Amino acid sequence: MRRKVRERRVAATAVLLVSALTATLAAGCSSPGGRDDGRAPDTRPPSSPAEPTTPAAPPVLAVKIDNVPAAKPQTGLDTADIVYVEQVEAGLTRLMAVYATELPETVGPVRSARESDLELLRQFPDPTLAFSGAQSKLLPLIDQAPLNAQPPERTAGAYYRSPNRPAPHNLYLRPDRLMPSAPGAEALTVTGFRYGDAPLGGTADTSETVRYPATRFTFTWSEQQKGWQVSQDGTPTVTSEGERIAPATVVVQYVPIRKSEFHDFLGNYTPYTETVGSGRAKVLRDGRAFDVEWKRPTAEDGTEFTTADGGPVNFAEGQVWVVFAKAG
Repeated sequence: MRRKVRERRVAATAVLLVSALTATLAAGCSSPGGRDDGRAPDTRPPSSPAEPTTPAAPPVLAVKIDNVPAAKPQTGLDTADIVYVEQVEAGLTRLMAVYATELPETVGPVRSARESDLELLRQFPDPTLAFSGAQSKLLPLIDQAPLNAQPPERTAGAYYRSPNRPAPHNLYLRPDRLMPSAPGAEALTVTGFRYGDAPLGGTADTSETVRYPATRFTFTWSEQQKGWQVSQDGTPTVTSEGERIAPATVVVQYVPIRKSEFHDFLGNYTPYTETVGSGRAKVLRDGRAFDVEWKRPTAEDGTEFTTADGGPVNFAEGQVWVVFAKAG
């Protein structure tokens, strides 16, 4: 499945380049008018009449996914273009899966949002965030954020409860009820990620482990799958069909993780993962590890990864996991 997704991403990228060239040539003869997507037209004046504006990337779908043993195996995780791993209460983790090139039939189990999600999603124009609830004081901030918040109570029929699992680990999303089709690879151009040949150097590496206070992830290179097989606490991470999940690229990004202002009903404060700033990271691809630097100047920016000499770091085509680990 991932090979088909990679082929679609390559094809989509080619279409994007052709579309961008066509749009540039046609810009001089286009006429103003309303939008045909049902949304109000943008009436703001351009910053400079002589300079063409860059069209905004289409919105992605981001889904908060449960990541405790009772929630596994997850559904639709292997179809995501990007999977972010974030620390939550009690030293556990939660996932945010971002979809652009393909929408699976079902995603889940869906769980609640966190404050860190709002900063992380600011890089995407008008993203749709699918989640199930949040801390009561956080809900107004979600409503004020520049995103399309879609909890279960807002879209009838988009979510359902599976009778095969106990609540709260049984809530699933039908993505096509939130957006009619996948936005395409162009929706990912804002991330700052680059894809292509591996940088020079690096070290041979077939296994890396990232530890959180109450869980750990291990990524093991599979030559057969051309990806890094994911395991958590010694148990393979698989699809609902039993296939190993093996992203083509894994980024272990070392970031500040501090206490937020919010806590759960037990008094456990939610960790806040700071994704704006700079620091070090490790990029895993093609059975090798590369020590790199990351930089994200503002929340509206994507994240750039560079080598020690400032050169860009390319990721392998395919799924990317970004694992936010606490900077030491």
